[in-house]
Amino acid sequence: MYFDELALSDGILDALWDMHFDICTPVQEKTIPVILEGHDVISCAQTGTGKTAAYLLPLLTNLEFDNHNPDKLNAIIMAPTRELAQQIDQQMQGFGFYVPFSSVAVYGGNDGSAWGTQLRGLKSGADVVIATPGRLLSHMNIYDIDFSGVKYFILDEADRMLDMGFYDDIMTIYKHLPADCQKIMFSATMPADIRRMAKAIMHEPVEVQIAVSRPPETIKQMAADVYEPQKMQMVKYLLGGGWYNSLNESSSLEAADNTEERTSSIGEPVLMPSPSSSIEPLKKVIVFVGKKQRVKELAVLLRRKGLDARAMHSDLEQKERDAVMLDFRNGKVDVLVATDIVSRGIDVDDIPLVINYDVPRDAEDYVHRIGRTARAENKGVAVTLVSPDDQRFFSKIERFLHKEIERIPVPSELGEVPAPYQNPVHKTQSPSHGKKHPSKKPHSSSSADSHSSTHHHKHKAKKTSHTSMPSSEQ
Repeated sequence: MYFDELALSDGILDALWDMHFDICTPVQEKTIPVILEGHDVISCAQTGTGKTAAYLLPLLTNLEFDNHNPDKLNAIIMAPTRELAQQIDQQMQGFGFYVPFSSVAVYGGNDGSAWGTQLRGLKSGADVVIATPGRLLSHMNIYDIDFSGVKYFILDEADRMLDMGFYDDIMTIYKHLPADCQKIMFSATMPADIRRMAKAIMHEPVEVQIAVSRPPETIKQMAADVYEPQKMQMVKYLLGGGWYNSLNESSSLEAADNTEERTSSIGEPVLMPSPSSSIEPLKKVIVFVGKKQRVKELAVLLRRKGLDARAMHSDLEQKERDAVMLDFRNGKVDVLVATDIVSRGIDVDDIPLVINYDVPRDAEDYVHRIGRTARAENKGVAVTLVSPDDQRFFSKIERFLHKEIERIPVPSELGEVPAPYQNPVHKTQSPSHGKKHPSKKPHSSSSADSHSSTHHHKHKAKKTSHTSMPSSEQ
């Protein structure tokens, strides 16, 4: 479905046109009409499916046509982290470029001037408040914030907010809002706590279920079967870069001559370069670890081995987290060792390799983690280290993917390694894409809040041309 087939305002369609967004993602196609109709909504969709646009576009359209008070707060969007709040605010500025609505982002970890800016927005009646629960409650505990004009209450990544212990904070904020406001909840999973919250705050919600999407083919997924004590040595080997360069070279050779007989794109001769060869170590690599204590320990061990590694976890102050991410983006840090806090919402385009030091406990976390590579039309590699204790979790991921992940040979210096778990998985073909709308002749299939964006057609209501606006961070 195309955006100009939805009942979005002309100002929103103008912004989408300038951002080169034409075609809805599945969550946008299913959710936007329901929100425009005023229903409470529970949408189960993972990060990267276009969910931010799925609620911002109808929200901004409804604000144009409803009878809201322009001098009061009209919409509250809750997000679990500062990083996600910042991204929502950036997309709000992009999608709302041609509509006259103000917003304020309310989150912690900044200086006193930011607190003052947030307070002015809350007291003067910004149209849309984008906030983390803790920071908004801090303002509410000190000042009298008028929520009487709020008509929309949106929870983004609701499951993650509950995982972080924000249930009571959210319910406290909700009790200050008008009972008849429209409630919209987005969650990647639907645990019992989410359903309990929905039952407490929503009235006959419409449920939208979007299946967890599989990783794109631009990500080369691989695994290494190792014992737990061998993981550190395997990480050092992977960061060395020789196997990665050989993998890319073998792929190029196969693309150039498909008739050349080769054992495998990751065969033993390919991935085991001579120790004396001149190899540049990989840079801008993310190593995901399940627990923050292990993140700290692994970062220290990598530094002791001469690698430029930094840790990213929830114990860091916000300024420290910002500094680490800035250095990583700018290439000043080679290895980012992180908990899953980085797997959602952080967009760095040129990450060549993601390493799962621990196997994620569910397929969704796996997709989020490895999705940090192969962004912005780049290619990337994801390697998961699988110990005997990890094998049952990794087998669940393989079943979800409908394929067995290719194993990378382990260097002989590591000694004996465990045998791969025999996991019978059944490969299935991807469903064929539906036909394009017969009246359209698009140049691309770009969609808002997704990663592809090339130009298409102009919507019917477009009357004037505008300067092209850069897409917000996705």
